[in-house]
Amino acid sequence: MEGSSSLPLLGLTGAPGAGKSTVARELAALGCVVSDSDALARAAFDDPEVRTAVQGLFGTTDRRAIADIAFADPAARARLEGLIHPWIAARRDAAFAAAPAGTRALVIDAPLLLEAGLGAGCDRVIFVDCPLEIRQSRVAAGRGWTAAELARREAAQWPLDRKRASAHHVVRNDGDPASLRAQVRAVLDEVCPPGSPA
Repeated sequence: MEGSSSLPLLGLTGAPGAGKSTVARELAALGCVVSDSDALARAAFDDPEVRTAVQGLFGTTDRRAIADIAFADPAARARLEGLIHPWIAARRDAAFAAAPAGTRALVIDAPLLLEAGLGAGCDRVIFVDCPLEIRQSRVAAGRGWTAAELARREAAQWPLDRKRASAHHVVRNDGDPASLRAQVRAVLDEVCPPGSPA
């Protein structure tokens, strides 16, 4: 997980549908290198070795079917994470090692940042907060999830109060883009003031 420099390492997490990806894009626009764990997890299934291993574990490589199994069975989820997480970590480390000059911070964007123990290695953890009704609307529109599916996904993670309490910063994303940009900029400016040496 270590980068190749002394750049600050930020962890980004939040509830499903809170808008973590939006915050990640804001951080990237402000000069951070962001490693998107969800995108890497999807890419892992394109690796023939990973697909073979997943097929052996679950009898399928269909991501939806695997998600159904993993969220219903903690042991199955642990086996899946044991396979996918090292693959993600290797690519995250490579991306961070290749961070260009002028990068302000390195960011791990991961829904299971705290559950996977990654938060302990971060200089700061940012929790993206959002009211439940807005999150339900977002995941219904963007992912086709019902309220029950959202609840099932959340039940497989730490309680939101625990995540919130474990974070150094809480960013509220309730649909006001200008407010969100201001909050993200304020957090980044506190962690690594503009013009500070990398």
